[in-house]
Amino acid sequence: MKRIYMDNGATSYPKAPGVGDAVKRYIDDIGCNVNRSGYLDTFSPEEIVFETREMLGSLFNFGTPENIIFTMNITQSLNFLLKGLLKPGDHCIVSSMEHNAVMRPLMQLQKTGVDFSRVQCDIRGQMNPSDIYKCIKDNTKAVILTHASNVCGTILPVHDIGKICSEKDLFFIIDTAQTAGILDIDFQELNADAIAFTGHKGLLGPQGTGGFLISHRLAHTIDSLICGGTGSLSELEEQPDYMPDKFESGTMNLPGIFGLHAALKYLNKTGIDAIREKELDLAGRFINEVKNIKNANMAGLEDTDGRTAVISLDFPDRDNAEIAHWLDKQYGIKTRCGLHCAPSAHRTLDTFPRGTVRFSPGHFNTRAEIEYVIYAINRTLKEL
Repeated sequence: MKRIYMDNGATSYPKAPGVGDAVKRYIDDIGCNVNRSGYLDTFSPEEIVFETREMLGSLFNFGTPENIIFTMNITQSLNFLLKGLLKPGDHCIVSSMEHNAVMRPLMQLQKTGVDFSRVQCDIRGQMNPSDIYKCIKDNTKAVILTHASNVCGTILPVHDIGKICSEKDLFFIIDTAQTAGILDIDFQELNADAIAFTGHKGLLGPQGTGGFLISHRLAHTIDSLICGGTGSLSELEEQPDYMPDKFESGTMNLPGIFGLHAALKYLNKTGIDAIREKELDLAGRFINEVKNIKNANMAGLEDTDGRTAVISLDFPDRDNAEIAHWLDKQYGIKTRCGLHCAPSAHRTLDTFPRGTVRFSPGHFNTRAEIEYVIYAINRTLKEL
């Protein structure tokens, strides 16, 4: 049986060429820590860590590598940023398309006296930037926004909202889980204060890698969520206040960073424009065929303009979970079914509580695989 991986919205597979070898090289040939010892072997991983910061800075047009912080994943990054910034009495603004990586920390913070407003997007997942103005209060501190939906792929107007944040002196935090490595993301043009990223999706790196880029203004405003050993100022029991040590306590995932380093080298060589064009070509072929399938409703936008290659289908006359299971069992097609950790987005798209079957082709999928998936969907609707 063929094995067709269509779940790149959850994590990319396969990873970029060389990622596995880089992880193995660190474990087999290096193994030592950084910022903890002075012997010569420690300099090699220190160089890789610094080069990885530099490559991320180049990718996001961010010229301060010491303000690029490594975490385990984008969820941890968003927790750092939201819980470090928002205090009792503060207010922030989000969209109705947010992932639970934003909403669950906010719901937790709400119990401490933090308030938030949710800008309602339309049934395609699109937002009117001017609706931000309606939500701004005297105590509004920040706007936190997903760059693109993990449910339907709709891209939100981050450039316009960044201008509004600059005009109103609000912090602007962007969740790029679905866009880093796929869309052009310019920290300066977006008027961003922080961009959170994950290594294991569009960046084609390993799980357990992620981080955030943070402006000096925001870095000096927020507290560190985690404190502890950094290998620096060890004579003090207070957390260092300089970057990146302020936010990087404990041993970092060096095998993962070696893998991310290799993935970023591949991205630089291939070009994210080429990656995006291929993914949208595959998505366009899928969308055009899905439109002809009865009893398959597509959530979000109906073409490739203004979206990523994440596509959600609802099968109203069937059980979506049964469809996903059958596609896997009978045809080897790997999708993700359910609410995708984004119940607010599904309510916006009118797919709650049923959820959807999400198809997310990636850089390493082929046109032939898209044709096979369409064939399998048609067969499945006849067989069930």
